[in-house]
Amino acid sequence: MRVPFLFVAGGIALLTGCQTLDSQKTDEGTPATPVVIEKVKVAPIEPTIVEPVEITDIWQRIRLDMQMEVPDEKLVRQYRDWYIKHPQHLERVSERATPFMYLIVEEIEKRNLPIELALLPIVESAFDPFAYSHGAASGLWQFTSPMARHFGLQMNWWYDGRRDVPAATTAALDMLEYLHGKTGENWLYAIAAYNTGEGRVINAAKRNAKKGISTDFFSLNLPRETERYVPQLLALADVIKHADKYGIKLTPISNKPQIEVVDIGSQIDLALAADIANMTTSELHKLNPGYNRWATAPEGPHKLVLPVDKADAFKIALSKTQTNERLNWERYQIKSGDSLGLIAKRYKTTVSALKSVNDIKGNTIVAGKFLLIPVSAKNLDEYLLSADQRLNRQQNKARGSSKITYKVKSGDSLWKIAKQHKVKTAQLASWNSMAPKDPLQIGQKLVIWSGTRSNSQGLSEVMRTVNYKVRSGDSLARIAGKFNVTVNDLVRWNSLEKSKYLQPGQMLKLYVDMTKVRA
Repeated sequence: MRVPFLFVAGGIALLTGCQTLDSQKTDEGTPATPVVIEKVKVAPIEPTIVEPVEITDIWQRIRLDMQMEVPDEKLVRQYRDWYIKHPQHLERVSERATPFMYLIVEEIEKRNLPIELALLPIVESAFDPFAYSHGAASGLWQFTSPMARHFGLQMNWWYDGRRDVPAATTAALDMLEYLHGKTGENWLYAIAAYNTGEGRVINAAKRNAKKGISTDFFSLNLPRETERYVPQLLALADVIKHADKYGIKLTPISNKPQIEVVDIGSQIDLALAADIANMTTSELHKLNPGYNRWATAPEGPHKLVLPVDKADAFKIALSKTQTNERLNWERYQIKSGDSLGLIAKRYKTTVSALKSVNDIKGNTIVAGKFLLIPVSAKNLDEYLLSADQRLNRQQNKARGSSKITYKVKSGDSLWKIAKQHKVKTAQLASWNSMAPKDPLQIGQKLVIWSGTRSNSQGLSEVMRTVNYKVRSGDSLARIAGKFNVTVNDLVRWNSLEKSKYLQPGQMLKLYVDMTKVRA
């Protein structure tokens, strides 16, 4: 039975007094008459039944679990103000987060980690799994290649685990748990280390301690990007926690599973898988951005992410499809001088895949014999989200008044080519979906734009396409200001005439540089 607080406190006081009095003696030295406390009968209190509130929106679930303190620091205020002044950014991010946020929140809560970590993909990539940054980081969680491999993500011609959202989420949380332990279980240190490495954070804290000054995160001397990284996350957490107060509208995300990971057992053409799932190839590929090509990887992982409402029907239909029917096959006659390596390269596959399909034990092949080689079911142009097609779109985005195609020669480097054509290395890398330190291949084709404007931060651009619906009161200047582009850009991208008015409901296409958004 629960007893009101005041009554309990009073009871404790009386019991304490009883013990004191009981041990005392009178002036004559004889024990005092014991004080007897009569038990007070209390009518039982009927328990108040509180009906649990069903949380239907994942954002509300996140808000209720937030615990990180948001300090009143200058950079926190600056980022908070930016998010408040650009509500459309979080609105779009919320839409992109819809398939994956429940999975991320579930995994974070399962590990008993701070729920604020679910917001890191917003800071890292604006929830764009195809994002590729100036630091050669890729995917929702922006892993670099070395760290991705260290935490168990595969990367090859067919597949990039950095963009596989379920796999990368597991790796990112593994990494954050590791960093939390390495940095003295300080979450601000751990988050900073996720951006810059634990060595820099630990050494910065040691330097402050040696000088006898504060070692809290905001007192550390860290790279400029890291000093802004943690405040940006804290500001974002504050804005999302108090979204109503700040006038921020987040697209509601149902608090239930949106996707299911299905084990398919073997390689499959994405176009065929999409047909079986009753989806378009692009719809399926958006949920499976880890696959670089027209099919899943021949040697795995043999998994597909599907909408939860389509998964069961897909599994039933797939079970009726034979393994050899999951790909189209070409019968290739081996020529003199051929090798498994040359054939694999020609057909964009792997030696091990060819050996497995054709039951070849060693590396010897005989001219005149035939090999079965997997080929795409549709024209490669129809796999719009494959690496080749994404590169093609990136290289053909208008970045200036004219474009040339450059073929890489022996001894070339991005820096050397950029200097030769009087452009910045970061620009050249961005136009070709590369990072400035990425290696070049002889024969590789690069596009070079002239008449360009530079990125104000000197960073490689992370571009994405935004479809914007014109609202009442909008003007070209106002829209350009919202997205950090120029009016001339808007006019060119949409074949507009400056003299004509925009109409509410009119759709405009914009190419937005995420490095500017994140700054």
